[in-house]
Amino acid sequence: MNALKKYINGIKPHFEEGGKLHAFHSVFDGFETFLFVPNTTSTSGTSIHDAIDSKRIMSFVVISLIPAMLFGMYNVGYQNALAAGKLAETSFWAMFFYGFLAVLPKILVSYIVGLGIEFAWAQWKKEEIQEGYLVSGILIPLIIPVDTPLWILVIAIAFAVIFAKEIFGGTGMNIFNVAIAARMFLFFSYPSQMTGDTVWVSQDPIFGLGYTLPDTFTAATPLGELSQNIMPHASLSDMILGFIPGSIGETSVIAIAIGAIILLWTGIASWKTMLSVFVGGIVMALLFSVTGQTPIPWYEHIVLGGFCFGAVFMATDPVTAARTETGKYIYGFFIGAMALIVRVMNPGFPEGMMLAIFFGNMFAPLIDYCVVESNISKRAKRVTKK
Repeated sequence: MNALKKYINGIKPHFEEGGKLHAFHSVFDGFETFLFVPNTTSTSGTSIHDAIDSKRIMSFVVISLIPAMLFGMYNVGYQNALAAGKLAETSFWAMFFYGFLAVLPKILVSYIVGLGIEFAWAQWKKEEIQEGYLVSGILIPLIIPVDTPLWILVIAIAFAVIFAKEIFGGTGMNIFNVAIAARMFLFFSYPSQMTGDTVWVSQDPIFGLGYTLPDTFTAATPLGELSQNIMPHASLSDMILGFIPGSIGETSVIAIAIGAIILLWTGIASWKTMLSVFVGGIVMALLFSVTGQTPIPWYEHIVLGGFCFGAVFMATDPVTAARTETGKYIYGFFIGAMALIVRVMNPGFPEGMMLAIFFGNMFAPLIDYCVVESNISKRAKRVTKK
């Protein structure tokens, strides 16, 4: 690292004002700050010294997503072998590497397109490159079906980065979660590629790994079966472990729980938001179960689809979530309840969680405003009484 740091310092003058490559200063600065902590200190005013910064926050979130990503890769291979009837004769590593090869292009495309747009935008605006897309870049591939075409993914990422982030001012200024915006764009623009029974299982061999499935092969997710008035065939243990068709990183509750522990232990995510999402979902699931509007028990609604993934990694996004302490409870409960309402009341949206978070992002500023105004009113009344 010292040799790399010495090399970076050696070429740095070329990218500063007056250097022959000064036009690419923001690109150089982005790479430098990604590799090393900026060597800057406050020279005046009051300063609060803290070991955390946006780069470390993003790094912790990426680390927390690794268990879900790794299991998602394995499950891609597992579902392919299961569908081919070759599960018993396929090794763990064969299934994992097949899934790795299936998922890797989506991750690469996500980062190449997303960061490419961010770098170009920063160059155009002569601004610093922010670290925000480090998380979005891995989130987007994890919330889509494995059979999503790469060209569609490119369009969705470009749309999300430009229209859900950059036009609002970049990292920290966007009102909608970038990954959610990409998922919503895909769902409404290319519904046949994002829903149905043909997109959840990879059907072709990759570099000699995996199996060819018939063109007529279909495999619905448990929620997809439920939307067609078919009781899910998966067992509760498979739902929790994640051995079911679904979006790449959303199937394993255990892998997601490991990520949740990391986020809560490091203080990156708000436990108030996370907990209230589950409370809202459980309350609505119980209500629908008692009234006979859903044939499965309440706990299966919580472990199915993207509910856990959304509650842990998406609803807790500090930029687009409610920021007042009371507002976090309201915001989380709203998302959890809305996810179940959409899922049960509208069969056309069997998932529900991503749409619920999108609406939650929309109302988060209003929730915070109402909480702040309520606090102001209470304090004014206390002053008046004195």
